[in-house]
Amino acid sequence: MKEHTLQVLRNWEFSEWETMFVALVNNQIVGMVSIAKTDYYPLPGIYPWVSSIFVTEEYRGHRISEKLIEAANQYAKSLGFKKTYIPSEHVGLYEKYGYHYIKDIVNYGNGIDRLYVKQLG
Repeated sequence: MKEHTLQVLRNWEFSEWETMFVALVNNQIVGMVSIAKTDYYPLPGIYPWVSSIFVTEEYRGHRISEKLIEAANQYAKSLGFKKTYIPSEHVGLYEKYGYHYIKDIVNYGNGIDRLYVKQLG
């Protein structure tokens, strides 16, 4: 996970409508996703970001990330947003969830990631 994301989580520095969603199994967190106005990229005009997507190794393959992303998208839609963005190094992963590649983006560490967008119907 990116250091910026870890710092936000440690300090719970969410504002306005930003929040986290978690997946629980037997009261244990096995996955999480955030929806935020800013991410690890100097792109202030692009939001909301669906980010910090994580599922523990034991629970991967059970469509938990898909459900978490869908929860974040439903929340964004309820707030009136028409689309959400996901940054990633992966190719072919988020397309399964209805996201489309837009362009490569540079993060604050000067690394290159891919920017994906999903229209919220």
